Amino acid sequence: MPPQLFDSYGRGHDDLRISVTDRCNFRCFYCMPEEGMQWLPHEEVLSYEEIARLVRITTELGFVSYHLTGGEPLLRKDLDRLVRMMLQIQPGMDLALTTNGVALPQMAGKLYAAGLRRINISLDTLDAQKFFLITRRDVFGQVMAGIEAAARAGFSPIKINAVAVKGLTEQELPRFARWARETGHIVRFIEYMPLDADRSWERGKVLAAEEILEGLSAEGELELTSGHPSDPATRYRYRDGKGEVGIIASVTRPFCQACNRLRLTAEGMVRTCLFSNVEHDLKALLRGGASDAEIETWLAGVVWTKTPGHLIGQKAFVQPARTMSAIGG
Repeated sequence: MPPQLFDSYGRGHDDLRISVTDRCNFRCFYCMPEEGMQWLPHEEVLSYEEIARLVRITTELGFVSYHLTGGEPLLRKDLDRLVRMMLQIQPGMDLALTTNGVALPQMAGKLYAAGLRRINISLDTLDAQKFFLITRRDVFGQVMAGIEAAARAGFSPIKINAVAVKGLTEQELPRFARWARETGHIVRFIEYMPLDADRSWERGKVLAAEEILEGLSAEGELELTSGHPSDPATRYRYRDGKGEVGIIASVTRPFCQACNRLRLTAEGMVRTCLFSNVEHDLKALLRGGASDAEIETWLAGVVWTKTPGHLIGQKAFVQPARTMSAIGG
């Protein structure tokens, strides 16, 4: 079924990113403060049944791609149950999960058995000391064990997401490139975005796509691979056939003109853009007796309000009040 929800710029929407929790066991400097986080009360977070209802409604509207995020989604108990519920609604959906990997030694097998086949693991460095500097947590070994557990469970290829920050990431590029070529994992570098709690983001701290590509090319000649226009990552492979990498250039090469996504926060707010300062209260409808038809009409109205782009780097840009962990990665 083709997309049924269009914004005023003609963009069809068929991709929903679902945050299942705002809680996280890391404190990455580009996302969260070192301490003092206030978590949502349990009763304010959408239940799996409420999430499944929205999945069913959006399936009827032509959505085919779903992505589970957080916070750290594996802090949500029995997440494999939600995976099963979603795949029962739409068995052929493109379903993915993004995790920091710490809980994968315990959860990878359960998630794979539930039907999940795509997994993204956040890992910004292959150096244990630098990992601690970035995450403020001494669990590098556990993350690496989680990646190995995912591979043993059957996930392939595994995508590794690394935030690229000037002064931190340059030395990582050749190491990640070699690792990708050796393991078959797909490493994707994400330009540093203004979503940090400390509001210390500066354009000068962004390691740009061109710089990332130059660093990766030191390990071999790269060629562009084809992808869908709405894919956030520009994908490259090494010409000798060993290794694939990607760059998500949200700052220097925004892909807003082809955006097909909606976002659902853990407490049931719909956002039309990661960088929006406007949220739409779906939970009030879910818990207020609204029919499926009423929610469909409401979603159509929300999507129609979507702006043309995020405005990063322009005078009109206002950093979202909430951090990435509270919005959903």
